[in-house]
Amino acid sequence: MIKHVNAGVLNVAFEELGSQEGWPVLLLHGFPYDIHAYEIVAQQLVAAGARAIIPYLRGYGATRFLSARTMRSGQQAALGTDLLALLDALNIRSAVLAGYDWGGRAACIVAALWPERVQGLVSGESYNIQKIAKSGEPDLPENEYRLWYQYYFHSERGRLGLRENRRELCKLLWRLWSPSWTFDESTYNRTAVAFDNFDFVEVVVHSYRHRFGLAAGDPALEQIERRLAGQPPIAVPSVTLDGAVDGVMAMGGTANDALHFTGPHQHRILRNIGHNLPQEAAEAFAEAVMTVKRLSEDGTASYELSYTSS
Repeated sequence: MIKHVNAGVLNVAFEELGSQEGWPVLLLHGFPYDIHAYEIVAQQLVAAGARAIIPYLRGYGATRFLSARTMRSGQQAALGTDLLALLDALNIRSAVLAGYDWGGRAACIVAALWPERVQGLVSGESYNIQKIAKSGEPDLPENEYRLWYQYYFHSERGRLGLRENRRELCKLLWRLWSPSWTFDESTYNRTAVAFDNFDFVEVVVHSYRHRFGLAAGDPALEQIERRLAGQPPIAVPSVTLDGAVDGVMAMGGTANDALHFTGPHQHRILRNIGHNLPQEAAEAFAEAVMTVKRLSEDGTASYELSYTSS
């Protein structure tokens, strides 16, 4: 059953599984996905004693802005402050945070800026905090072509395309980003309902324009964006994940990514897995969450590059 809580500028819709006395873990979806990505992961974690909380991000599902005057921002600072506000609203002092894509970015931001609130971190696509000042620098051509949808959203044609064809466009992204994952219509349609949120298009378009310096951010978040521009390190116990056949993100976990993690850290590459990590590789994702929980309890410091088959 979906619950609701006022948190910061949002009324957040979320699913909660497990006992209130369980150890808290927040599971955060990305674009264009929703809470159903964590259906199996959450069940496995609850069986291990977790209290699993799975929110719809701003612009998705039944999550709503409390005021019509609030900017429909999709910038990274907004995602991070939404997550922090949700922890406050639920009276959770600290929790394990796990996410990928937008959700991984929110988790990385809270882990970097408010580490006292984070027991451990699982992040898809490794260090997921944007360096917007460098966004105008070209990448290798084989990486640039993956970002066509972001460049599309920079135009008004792209805004209209997302508004008028959101289900078809997002289904195309699912196929391109997870080439080895065979999902059926019912699986996709169950999630696609979340894209009918009135604010979905504005939040998504702003996200992909702001990260390239093409749209101003929410003035209320400017101080946080300045902190994020410094690429703050993450000291909490962390496991980072990459799908080996991710169709949108070139694999992270490089030496440069590792430098951002100053605490216990493991990086894992999931063979034959694409972008939608928790839904494609639920067991490996849940195991990563359990690993950071153990690391937070015993303080074991390690960095390893490992390959996990799924």
